[in-house]
Amino acid sequence: MTENVWSYKPTAGRLAGADLIGYKVEATDGSIGKVDKHSDEVDDAYLVVDTGVWIFGKEVMLPASTVESIDPGEKKIFVGLTKQQIKDAPEFDREKHLGDQGYRDELGTYYGAGGAWTEPSRSPCGWSQARLWWTATPPATPCSARPPSAAATSSASL
Repeated sequence: MTENVWSYKPTAGRLAGADLIGYKVEATDGSIGKVDKHSDEVDDAYLVVDTGVWIFGKEVMLPASTVESIDPGEKKIFVGLTKQQIKDAPEFDREKHLGDQGYRDELGTYYGAGGAWTEPSRSPCGWSQARLWWTATPPATPCSARPPSAAATSSASL
């Protein structure tokens, strides 16, 4: 994970100043909605995604570091999160949270170190899968195909 969850990764393909409103947002396991608002502020970049019917019309705020890639031709943004990780994030209320530093800190903790990618309860494959996910080499066997003890074995080798 990047040190600052509120900055785009250099590999995300972000073009400064590009309007992302209306882009579809894809989690690792399917579509989650469309960008309704975004910020390119240095160390404060984020997306607000309207989830439509997926989470009963709620919006979610995603720090820029969750963006894996942007496809301007298809108008799609790919985030490195599952739908469940996004759904489990601290609830977002535009009126209360858009400028709230306390909420940003909470969200930064969830998506940053010690958050969504490092807690076994948040990763479909446990801590080891979450840890491996941010390395250049994905696991050889998908977590769904592993026996229950495989995750514990692979975390011991980390």
